[in-house]
Formats: sequence, C-alpha cells, structure tokens
Amino acid sequence: MFDAMIHDKIDTEGLKFETIIEDVESLNQRAIRNELDISKISFAAFLNLTDTYQLLNSGAALGNGVGPLLITKNKMRSEIRDLKIAVPGKNTTANFLLNIFFPEAANQVDMIFSEIEDAVLSGAVDAGVIIHENRFTYEQKGLAKICDLGELWEKETKEPIPLGGIAVKKIIPVEIRLKLDRVMRKSVEFAFANPESSAGYVRQHAQEMNDEVRKKHIALYVNEYSINLGKKGKHAVESMFSKALDSGIISSAKENIFVGSDASLVNP
Repeated sequence: MFDAMIHDKIDTEGLKFETIIEDVESLNQRAIRNELDISKISFAAFLNLTDTYQLLNSGAALGNGVGPLLITKNKMRSEIRDLKIAVPGKNTTANFLLNIFFPEAANQVDMIFSEIEDAVLSGAVDAGVIIHENRFTYEQKGLAKICDLGELWEKETKEPIPLGGIAVKKIIPVEIRLKLDRVMRKSVEFAFANPESSAGYVRQHAQEMNDEVRKKHIALYVNEYSINLGKKGKHAVESMFSKALDSGIISSAKENIFVGSDASLVNP
C-alpha cells in the first residue's frame, strides 16, 4: 500500500516521507509516545490516542475472515484460563479481542508476531495469538486453531473486524491531513492497478519468504476498505469504540476521529 507514495510512483502533492519499518506493536508504542507524524497503528491502540491522532480514510486493514487466530499444539479451549499465551503486543487489536472474548486468559506474554509460532512449537508458551501471514503457515507447522477471534467478533457484532489503520497527528494542519488522505488513497489504488510493481519492496521486508504466502496475505488484507473505509468500515471502527466503552477499556470516545470530519476548518 505504501510503495507508490514512498517511491514517487504517484503524485504525492509535494509530500516527502521518511520511512520507519517495524512490527505493528513497535509502531503502536511510538504513537503512544507521540513520536510519529503518520503511522500504521492497531485500531485497539488508537482507542486511547484520539486526543492526539486522527485516522485516514485510506490504508486500513479491515474485513471479514481476516481476524487473529488463537492457536496451540495440544491444549483445548476449556483450558484457556490455564494457558500461557503469546500475544503480538498488548496494544494490538489481536490482544484486544483476546481480552474481550477470554478475559480469563490472564497469563500473557508479549512477543513479536513473527516469533509466536516457533514459541508455541518449542513449548515456551502453551498457545499464541497469530496475525498477518502466519494464518497461512501455522497448519503446515503442525499447529492447531483453538478459535478465530475475528470470527467471534463478526458473529457478535455483525461487523467486519477492524485490525489496523493509518493515524496522523492532529497538530498537523488540516489541509495537510487531507492531502495525506488523498495521497494514501492514490498509493493504494496504484497498488491495485499495478500489483507486481511493489513485489520487490514487499519481498525485501516480508517476514514470510514464500511468494505464494505473500500474495495470499495481500489478497486477504488489502481490500476495498484499504482504498476507503466508507460508511461500513467507519461503523465497524465505531463499534470497536462502543465495545471498548462497554467493557471499561476506555472511559470516553471522541468525535471527529476520521480525517475529513473536521474539514470545515479548511478555509474556502
């Protein structure tokens, strides 16, 4: 999604980007520390950052059948309260869903997402919440699914699962935020129109080295919501706020969480 805007394959309207590539929880932590002007962020982390950030309408990972999986080697769901579970970061949407649906799962270990499968296989942990391309590889490694946390969300809320979006600092002038939103959309649209253009860049930074897995990953997580959240996508994000309020994870929710919702600030 970012290849075209980073490598000047589209008109960036004068914007230039300094790129930092890290796992999503590291980016969540940077946003919590208010370090980044614009960042990929877990929607669950954004719940607590609405004072300082807004969400772009483009660049999101959201959809049906894209949720995190709780996997194991030999334990059953009835024993979840007793399991030591690896999670890909306490601020991730994956951990948010685990805590919503299994509040008894208190023995959690933070781990980089790409290390979780091996930790389960080695017995360092009893189970793990996997995200990204690992949903395509865990069965080949002899691991088994306890449940699909995204599926639980979809059944309960009737909404697609919001995984991550692009956050931009509110202190950035609204005109620039709107420009960022346009550029992000153009970059995603370029990726859809030219799917092989970013192959080298993706291959350079992917955790999973298998080309077929990478293609399946992109096909699943980069979809119409990545171009524009639209009403349905925004409603799904708002449903996460409602769930967080009901569960006491947050105490209040801001309005105007999406770029453009304060577009009246732009001078005519």
